Amino acid sequence: MENLKKILLVEDDPNFGAILKDYLMLNDFEVTHAKNGMEGFEKFKKDTFDLCILDVMMPYKDGYTLAREIREKNQDVPIVFLTAKSMKEDVLKGYKVGADDYLNKPFDSEVLLMKIKAIIQRKSAETKPDSTVFEFNIGKFHLNSKLRQLSFDGGEPTKLSPKECELLKMLALHEDDVMPRELALTKIWRDDNYFTSRSMDVYIAKLRKYLKPDENVEILNIHGEGFRLVVKK
Repeated sequence: MENLKKILLVEDDPNFGAILKDYLMLNDFEVTHAKNGMEGFEKFKKDTFDLCILDVMMPYKDGYTLAREIREKNQDVPIVFLTAKSMKEDVLKGYKVGADDYLNKPFDSEVLLMKIKAIIQRKSAETKPDSTVFEFNIGKFHLNSKLRQLSFDGGEPTKLSPKECELLKMLALHEDDVMPRELALTKIWRDDNYFTSRSMDVYIAKLRKYLKPDENVEILNIHGEGFRLVVKK
């Protein structure tokens, strides 16, 4: 039997924590449950985890503080925040301290499961022996993100600008999954405000133009969430 992926769940609500732990274990994850941020960090230091799920509002130490401490020890472990608030500031703060995704309570447990699987898959792709993935096949397109070249059907490559390339690479890493708008803005533009958000829309429009020759490739706008790169098979 293959090794189960290990999840650190830090949730101060005992009932919700127990239910979530059972649900994840039923879906073949090994789960360590901590009741607060301090206990969470102690458990994190003692073991290796494939993913951390942190509640934002916790006594003694909140999720953001815990995420910062985890990031000091490990740059790569995926972090998913759970929050009862849907404040935009909280979402941004989460991405700035290094979160990979975000879920507002109450949430659909299947959505959480989908996110966990997508994130773990993405991380394993990013940490393959050849350090990071920099070549992507997107339908009939080939992206070399090191050279910032996008070629269609083996033809002459188009040179992309640094932001165009970063954005397309991020979409490719999230293929068939939602790439959260805030994640792209904080990672590529280093900020999320009205102007950077409009700027990103301009870049998405440019990418759509580049990808137009292949009718099976599409960048969908997921209202209120972000974008999704879809390649029809």
